Amino acid sequence: MRRIVLIEDDANSVRMVTRLLERAGYEVQSTSEGEAGLELAAEVQPDVVLVDLGLPDIDGQTIIAVLRQRTDLARTAVVAFTAWPEETAHAMLQAYGCDGVITKPINTRTFAQQVARYFQVQANAEG
Repeated sequence: MRRIVLIEDDANSVRMVTRLLERAGYEVQSTSEGEAGLELAAEVQPDVVLVDLGLPDIDGQTIIAVLRQRTDLARTAVVAFTAWPEETAHAMLQAYGCDGVITKPINTRTFAQQVARYFQVQANAEG
């Protein structure tokens, strides 16, 4: 089963995203804080990490930078998950080495497919 770690501090978003992704057949584990998210990603070794850029303890950019430095997570797709304006989010993507960005509010009909394309990014890193 494909594993996803969601680092998101909005409880409503966590519930909705988890429901949508589990319905699509993914295993989702989440946390609302960046430090705990780094620990969870190291423990779970997910295929994809969705990182909110605006977290209460550590900003998402720092989390992404730390994830990118970890050799044990080198094949993990890291996706910014944010309500920031799309242009700003894409600038962050390039500056911090994200594999992509998904902006909020999400389209509940297409969200699982948006996430699914990052499994291909992760598969390409393995091959």
